[in-house]
Amino acid sequence: MDFDENRKLIEKLISGEEKAYMFLLDKYHRQLNAYALTLTHEASMAQDIVQNVFLKTWKSRKKLNPEFSIRSFLYKCVYNEFLNHYQKNKAVVLLHGKYIEYAHEVAEEADDNVIARMIEIVNKEIQKLPPKCQKVFVLSKREGLTNPEIADYLDISIKTVEAQITKAFRILKDKLGEKYETILMVIFGACRTKLSIKPH
Repeated sequence: MDFDENRKLIEKLISGEEKAYMFLLDKYHRQLNAYALTLTHEASMAQDIVQNVFLKTWKSRKKLNPEFSIRSFLYKCVYNEFLNHYQKNKAVVLLHGKYIEYAHEVAEEADDNVIARMIEIVNKEIQKLPPKCQKVFVLSKREGLTNPEIADYLDISIKTVEAQITKAFRILKDKLGEKYETILMVIFGACRTKLSIKPH
């Protein structure tokens, strides 16, 4: 059974076909996890959010509408689940609100293949960063370490850490050009303070 067609996939989900659900997991789990990570900056929380979204989607599958994009539905569910996680801390939501909304729009509207290609290009450029710059950048943006933690781990000053991260963003922006500012923002949310992203 081919589940690539949106209507067929949703109809099979509604009827409770487990193969359709497994197809949904295989196709969107990685993408949604990456998106959730841009919102939370915490791998475990991102995984929890995505897991909850898939479980809730299956439990409420009979309410799905075949006329609506399942992809958009899943991204919106991740976004809403993230907000639910932070409902007790409204200050955090308000502080990051505009960035979160922007990342949501980008992730929902952009073509999957385009995003995948852009991420691949960004990763290749990260590998070309100067060794020290690359190490600090990866520890910060991929491993999730704080600046003081990186400074302690590498036995360097916090100012050096900050300088290397800023340098990395500058190099990436210069190498990739303005059209990649959006994808840099989606992948590495913290760079929003370093890049001149134009508001929607």
